[in-house]
Amino acid sequence: MDLKASSDAHSETISAAEKGGDGQTRRSRVSGIDRALQVIDYLYETGSPAGAYAIAKAVKAPLSTVYVIIDDLVEKNMLARNADGMIWLGARLYHYGLAYARSLDFMSVATQEMHDLCREAGETVQVCGRDAEHMLVLAMSDGPNHFQVASRVGTRVPLNWTASGRLLVGHMPEEERVELFKRGARISPTGRATIDAATLSDAARKAFEERLSIQAGESDYAVACIASPIVDNRGDCVATISIVLPEQKIVADKSGYADRVKASAARIEKLMGWRNH
Repeated sequence: MDLKASSDAHSETISAAEKGGDGQTRRSRVSGIDRALQVIDYLYETGSPAGAYAIAKAVKAPLSTVYVIIDDLVEKNMLARNADGMIWLGARLYHYGLAYARSLDFMSVATQEMHDLCREAGETVQVCGRDAEHMLVLAMSDGPNHFQVASRVGTRVPLNWTASGRLLVGHMPEEERVELFKRGARISPTGRATIDAATLSDAARKAFEERLSIQAGESDYAVACIASPIVDNRGDCVATISIVLPEQKIVADKSGYADRVKASAARIEKLMGWRNH
């Protein structure tokens, strides 16, 4: 069954009790395409495989509908069924993501600079963006040593856990920053990340103004991150570039790493034509 057929065959009622002015029952329908996107979005947002029942419950769809949509998407390689029957994102979505990334001039420029900084600093480097109340790892270059970084491409973590997270909202008005942190701040695995919205807002503003944010041990034990904002011609932080390294190294040479990461962010802005802010 192709996607259009799936859309036509599996549209279903989600609200059958809504009455119109003429006393007739109005029915709001969700297409199969919308349901397919809800399933994919749910898996993406939770970040782990799930069973059909859990997916159906989360997206508030009939289980029978979700079974048919999952089978259709698995057949098209947009979803994958694991050996235990759990459902996860399929390889076809990865290829779409790669094609989209190749079309973005910014990601091409930022990725090249990321690899250059990795070689220069000898440490893992990441380019990160914002996804609502989360920081999202967009690209990553592993350092030459054996230091393992838990966050990989596609990882989403609360903004208050990371150096990049603060920078990504540092340009926003104070009220918006505070509200964002009120909604999204979470206790980190180490328990060292600040969760007070006002404190986080002030730290975000200061870090953005200084073009530098540093965190150590807030999200992972013995792991530090030093980041600089990539700012567009409107003055908004569209992404960050950061060095991720063992905590003791940043203590030994904080200024050296800071200079390198700030210079990398400035080069990206210059190549993008954004150095007029």
